[in-house]
Amino acid sequence: MIKIKDVSKSYGSFPVLKSCTTSVGKGDVVVICGPSGSGKSTLIKTINALEPIQSGEIWVGDTPVHDTRTDITKLRAHVGMVFQNFELFPHLSVMDNLTLAQIKVLGRTSDEASKRGLKYLERVGMAAHQHKFPSQLSGGQQQRVAIARALCMDPVVMLFDEPTSALDPEMVGEVLDVMTTLASEGMTMLCVTHEMGFARRVSNRVIFMDHGAIIEDCSSKDFFAKSEERSPRARDFLAKILSH
Repeated sequence: MIKIKDVSKSYGSFPVLKSCTTSVGKGDVVVICGPSGSGKSTLIKTINALEPIQSGEIWVGDTPVHDTRTDITKLRAHVGMVFQNFELFPHLSVMDNLTLAQIKVLGRTSDEASKRGLKYLERVGMAAHQHKFPSQLSGGQQQRVAIARALCMDPVVMLFDEPTSALDPEMVGEVLDVMTTLASEGMTMLCVTHEMGFARRVSNRVIFMDHGAIIEDCSSKDFFAKSEERSPRARDFLAKILSH
């Protein structure tokens, strides 16, 4: 589904990604974790070209993301992205947030887009709020709307960039529940998160990054249950994050 080969990126002389290589199969649920500034969010954003790369290759199916001739708008239509801060249009209602890209990018009629929007609002438990504006919703509700918006585009993969980090603790669970349901239904997912309980329970792979490099890329079971086999940096990370 996704292939990342020798991907490097720098901001000026500062390396952000260093020869990152990994792949994601259909139906995989991959958690990307690591300390702040390790390159996690940058890596996930390269998959739909939100962050350009200097070298390497990225493929989504048969589409070469790294090729300047690739139609990035068409690519993004099928790579769902959920951000830390929701990124909903504040001047549009919930339903209009869900239908806009369907109409403008996929060419659906207003009725088709609304029908699909309602379907996914029901799926995330937000159908009763379809006429509200984002400012009238809690953070957890806004994030569930953002997930529904991404699903409306029929994505082949869903990318989550720290989807719960801006939420109050009480709202985290409702978003993770939606993500858990998507994973159980076979959605291919990559998720940058510090929610290690979710990573242990739902993901089948963990990628651990530090200083722009992929340090660990293994099954979730091995990452958590065989910590003695992990790198010293990963062991230190786990010891700190799992002790609280």
